[in-house]
Order: sequence, then C-alpha cells, then structure tokens
Amino acid sequence: MAINYDQAQQTFVLGEQDNATAQKNVTDTIELVVFGDIKVATLVNLINECEISLLCLYKINQRNNAISYRLGVKVIDIKQARDRLSTFNIAEKIESALLLNAPTLSSPGLLVMDMDSTTIKIECIDEIAALAGVGEEVAAVTELAMQGQLDFSQSLHQRVAKLQNAPEEILAQVAKNIPLMEGLETLVIALKKQHWRVAIASGGFTYFADHLKQMLSLDAAVANVLEITNHKLTGKVLGDVIDAKAKADCLQQLQSEFNIATTQTVAMGDGANDLVMMAAAHLGVAFHAKPLVLAQADACITTSGLDCLLHWLK
Repeated sequence: MAINYDQAQQTFVLGEQDNATAQKNVTDTIELVVFGDIKVATLVNLINECEISLLCLYKINQRNNAISYRLGVKVIDIKQARDRLSTFNIAEKIESALLLNAPTLSSPGLLVMDMDSTTIKIECIDEIAALAGVGEEVAAVTELAMQGQLDFSQSLHQRVAKLQNAPEEILAQVAKNIPLMEGLETLVIALKKQHWRVAIASGGFTYFADHLKQMLSLDAAVANVLEITNHKLTGKVLGDVIDAKAKADCLQQLQSEFNIATTQTVAMGDGANDLVMMAAAHLGVAFHAKPLVLAQADACITTSGLDCLLHWLK
C-alpha cells in the first residue's frame, strides 16, 4: 500500500502534534523526502531504522511525473541517520533524503556536476584507452582514483601517459557515441526554466566537457586539456590539473560570478575527487556513488536518474 495523494492533501497529522503547530516549527527541523509510491511498511521501517521522529507533512511536490512528500522530522544525530538512510535506500532500492534547509527550486541557484559517470555513463579516459589498446591498464588506475586510494593528479598523469601516440581521432569516436546519464536533459531543462545556472567541473577532459556544454547549453564547463601534436596525443596534460580543490574553486567562482546565494548551491558527483566540491556546496549529492562518497554526502541518488534531484529541492 502506498501513501494516497488525495488523502494526504486533506490531512496528514503525524504523532501527537496537530499539523498547524508542527508547521510553525518546521524551520527548526530536518525534512525527510520520500516519493508517493513508497509502501507504508517501507516508510515505517525507514523511520525505525534511522531513528526518525515525524512531526508533520510540510509540502507535496508534483514534478517530472512523480509525487514527493516533504515531512518535517527530528533526528538524534543527522550524520548517523543519513548513513543509515543511504544503506536503507540501497537495500530497498528506493530514493529518500534527509535535508536541512534544502535549496529552493523556484529561486535562482547553481548546480555543478562531475562529468564522467555522473552526467555521462562512461569514464572517458577508459574509453579512449580501450581504443588505444591500453584499456585494462588505465581502467585499473581509474578505479583506484575513484575509491580515493590514489592521489588524483598523480593518477591522471599516469593514465594520460599511457595514451602517448594515440591518434586524435579516437576522441571524436568517443564523443560521437557519448551516452548521457538518465535524467540529465530533463534536469537541465527544468533548472533552466527556474533561472538556475548549470555547470560541469570535471577531472576529465575539455574535449568532452565542451561538447556537453554546447549540446546542453550549460553555463560553464571546466576540465583538463589533453596536449595534442600532429594529430596525436602526447601523453601529457596542459596546465594545472582539475583536481578536487580545483572543482571546489570552480563552484565558488561561479557562485560569485552569477551572484548566487550560498544556500542555493548544489554539487553532485560519484567519486572521491568530488568530495571537496560537494562540501563547498550547500547541498552535496552523491550520485550512484562509491561508499566513501556516500558516507560524506548530504543526500544521495542510488538508482534513479539525475532528475531525481528536482525532488530534493524545496
């Protein structure tokens, strides 16, 4: 049995507080966001598992052909509750979030996303390496970097070095068939309608980030520059590496440039290299992420597309 939307519109009094009293206190509480198709038994188990106290139904959102409920709640320890919630989401294959003063969709905001395995379904360097005949070697280093077991800059230089003398044309082959992550286009269009700025900050390469910027009319794209001489990759990266700190700097620079309130900033990524950027944003969202990233994120999206983010916003 799922929560009934029509009934919820009429009344949704939780606990011993009446709804009017709870609404007055909602600014002092955290919000639990769940989707309308969640089963009551699942919701009860979620509440018990995360030690959540329900106060009221704060808001109902109908976005992108889905209904979500924003419930005013209290928790003993938000970090512990979020850790348990991400584990619960994965086990139950649902999406839910515990949010504190979430950004508002209807006010201008800034979203900065990682590129590889976030806005697109692939790791571009792994695809380039496969076409260059060094796929397994590079993929192994990529995975260690994603897990946070290798310094990103060091790992990038190691991987790019293996691409020396690969023909430039393989970049075009990868870009031509680049698979966009589910929900990406829907998310960008919806945010743009609400005057949000959307950007990519990537430890990948400008060849692909610029391609996506043009394709999706993004506001900015920052990534690493591959050195190419005589139509061949030299195995080197030009300029400073876009590492974790550079991603965070990008978010803060764009926030200042576009005059966006700090409370209206969101960063989304899947790997260790995204953590500093996610911490710099008001809302850091782990997308189909590694355990290290899930443990430090404010919210997560575990199985759905990127457009699930629309429901994490007020």
